[in-house]
Amino acid sequence: MENISQGTLFFIFNPSGEVWFETVRIVFIVTSALLIAGIIFTLSRSSYIKFSFLEDATEFLTFRPSGVKKLTKTWNKIKARLDSGLESEYKLAVIEADAILDDILRRMGYRGDNLEERLVNLTSATLPNIEKLKEAHKSRTNILHNPDQGLSLDEAQKILDVFEKSFENIQAF
Repeated sequence: MENISQGTLFFIFNPSGEVWFETVRIVFIVTSALLIAGIIFTLSRSSYIKFSFLEDATEFLTFRPSGVKKLTKTWNKIKARLDSGLESEYKLAVIEADAILDDILRRMGYRGDNLEERLVNLTSATLPNIEKLKEAHKSRTNILHNPDQGLSLDEAQKILDVFEKSFENIQAF
């Protein structure tokens, strides 16, 4: 054991060992710099930083909840389905609008396993058009359970107007 410790001390303090020591030191510095650069690159590509800091700052500066831009884009796509002239697109628009409302209410913390249970927990103070919204949800349920049920453009437009009014009432837009 004593020979090993003396050999190690001799290697460290040996004048020819200083070259090895400097080489190892440079390798560690370069490796550390590369790892730090890798961490910074990974964090810049990560959604965590964006979600944690940038979205909070955006909400604060614009006075709008995060995700409004994405929701608006999605809503415009849903409304564009009505321009297709196909009944299947009308039905799909109603189903997607219902799913968006369900997702928004779930994120807002309303309890329930599905939209129907969440709507039971809402009051007319929260959503003034709650009864119309329940009817719109029933229409969506009928579309899902009975695919042969017809849906006209006017009916689909009325249902989407109810959903849009609900989104405005809960300040999702």
